[in-house]
Amino acid sequence: MDRLKQIESFVSVATRGSLTAAAQAEGISPAVMGRRIDALEERLGVKLLLRSTRRLTLTHEGTAFLEDCQRLLVEFANAEASVTAGGVKASGHLRITAPAGFGRRHVAPLVPEFLALHPEVSLSLNLSDRVVDIAGEGYDCAVRVGDLPDSSLVSLRLADNRRLCVGAPAYLKRAGAPRSPADLARHACLVLSSDASQSRGWAFMIDGQLVHARPAGRLDCSDGQVLHDWCIAGLGLAWRSTWEVEADIAEGRLQTVLDEFAAPPNGIYAVFAQRKHLPLRVRLWIDFLKARYGNAAYWREASGRR
Repeated sequence: MDRLKQIESFVSVATRGSLTAAAQAEGISPAVMGRRIDALEERLGVKLLLRSTRRLTLTHEGTAFLEDCQRLLVEFANAEASVTAGGVKASGHLRITAPAGFGRRHVAPLVPEFLALHPEVSLSLNLSDRVVDIAGEGYDCAVRVGDLPDSSLVSLRLADNRRLCVGAPAYLKRAGAPRSPADLARHACLVLSSDASQSRGWAFMIDGQLVHARPAGRLDCSDGQVLHDWCIAGLGLAWRSTWEVEADIAEGRLQTVLDEFAAPPNGIYAVFAQRKHLPLRVRLWIDFLKARYGNAAYWREASGRR
């Protein structure tokens, strides 16, 4: 059996959440789709999906394999498009969305360069900290930071994203530094409000396990930049990304705490609806971001940008 067909079938089943839905999309029977998944699992020697009469879930290996497969299929489609498109220029309107703080610093400043490279493309940028419904609201691509919810969307990891627990020197002098995540209960913590996209709380590694804490505080806000400003003003501790606070740490405005409990990095992703043929302008935008964010020099040069 064609290995690529097995991978395409696995991605279709995993993103749609059912053998029947994936089979209907391809015009085959669920039994045929099931045999493809069985053959893939047998070839790999691991279980990718747990199937019952009521639901289908990914195993740990299946979750990791899904991300790799989605990336492979995107790159395969890009390789084909680069040959078939030949000298065709990208054109048309590109609608993209990104989180407000990250978008201001690391998406909006790149737009003029992208448009200069592709003069026949126009672009609309939406900056919002809510999770935008890409397909329902007509967006071509989203930039998303952090853990991604399960969905039928395709994600491509562009770069790592590390978060740090930080506080202003004045606050730490007044309140002391926490020695463990449990100490956060006695600190003023500046948290994103419940309607913001950071839904799982602050992440720490404790005894080799990833643990999510949801500290409480007198202040919360739906805008990460406000939390950043409050933190610098000495109002409490915050859990922020390195791209946001790196320059503040280097210049002494903020200090890190709980470094020994730091969680592994999550990701910065390009997310888009699953399509058989991705428009050239969308593919070029994703390639453009991947080239910029994949370059360590970009982050060094941008660390002082506010």
